[in-house]
Amino acid sequence: MKLKSVVLLTAVALLGGANHGYAQKWEELAKTPPMGWSSWNKFNRKINEKAIKEIADAMVSSGLADCGYVYVNIDDCWHGERDENGKIQCSPEKFPGGMKALADYIHAKGLKFGLYSDAGCKTCAGEPGSLGHEYQDAKTYADWGVDYLKYDWCNTPDQNTKASYRLMRDALYAAGRPILFSICEWGSTKPWEWAGEIGHMWRTTGDIGCDFDSEKDYGDWGEIGVLQILDKNEPLRRYAGPGHWNDPDMLEVGNGMSENEDRAHFSLWCMMAAPLILGNDVRDMSAETKAILTNKDVIAVDQDPLGVQGWRFFTRNGVEYWYKPLVNDDWAICVFNRTTEPKTVKLDWKDLITYDNITRRTFKPDRNLYSFKNLWTGKDEGVTDVTRTITIPGYDVAMYRFTLVDRENVLP
Repeated sequence: MKLKSVVLLTAVALLGGANHGYAQKWEELAKTPPMGWSSWNKFNRKINEKAIKEIADAMVSSGLADCGYVYVNIDDCWHGERDENGKIQCSPEKFPGGMKALADYIHAKGLKFGLYSDAGCKTCAGEPGSLGHEYQDAKTYADWGVDYLKYDWCNTPDQNTKASYRLMRDALYAAGRPILFSICEWGSTKPWEWAGEIGHMWRTTGDIGCDFDSEKDYGDWGEIGVLQILDKNEPLRRYAGPGHWNDPDMLEVGNGMSENEDRAHFSLWCMMAAPLILGNDVRDMSAETKAILTNKDVIAVDQDPLGVQGWRFFTRNGVEYWYKPLVNDDWAICVFNRTTEPKTVKLDWKDLITYDNITRRTFKPDRNLYSFKNLWTGKDEGVTDVTRTITIPGYDVAMYRFTLVDRENVLP
């Protein structure tokens, strides 16, 4: 039995009243990176019941749900006050129907319901946190029908990170409802080294901003761009896998970057097996944004059941070559132009040989014959018997899936 399973089953036994079946359900929650939508990037504090219902409707009508985006997550600022018994309430002005009714509405659409809290006394926006109310809040969330909990790390000056997150994990177990647990302490205590026993995903960086290449400091918090997050998350690939994922933060696709930047952002998150949590207004997407977010060939790379995070193999003249091993001896390769000017590159198979020390697999297009498909044009490009020359616009990608046709076929 895997070590993670032993840890989880032991925790269940210590809590009492739970059973091994529950631990199995917990482990099954994130066999592939979670996919859904969250309110913060677009709506920030300005959320309400009507908007969330409209988002749920649009997730279905737009085809996003059919692509795998199933979580509808409400981030910070849904809170009201605690009642006389300490039970957390939602804001009666923003959510007059209550959270249970809203969860029922979302579930009736075939979707799942996510909520936000904080390990401290207050959330990042100053709403009531869960400190001292962990078991009470977890039971409330379970009663409401919550399926996903994002747990933040503001206002926690004297707390131990690992202990605080383990406490809420135990509270979720005790509540008896399988709830995906998203750890959000921004990578400050290297959660990739300890969080695999506690949660299903963990933030590896600070907050993403709607910029491709930037760092912004607002005093007590800041935002970083896609490139900055990419470089922080890429070296952590050995910690990711089925049931436990590095989380480089929510997507900014559709929020104001260029189409090229959006396509590169989405492609690279998929190459890194990142959770795909949308952050745009899905009620009003451009055709270009929808085409990016609903590209099932690219999504399949992210959701590949092998569960291996890709990596940057080499960089040449500002162009990066990313690899991701897939099931059935397939490979994904993403050629990323990190510069702002178009780049013309030659796909010479002798240059693209690589070995992955996690799966212990070798990509050998100089000897093995592969067919390959361009995942953004949808075009089958033939087989790896001759070189190709391609031009990639600035801050854009070419992305391919390679399928083995003939092993050890020595090419001329």
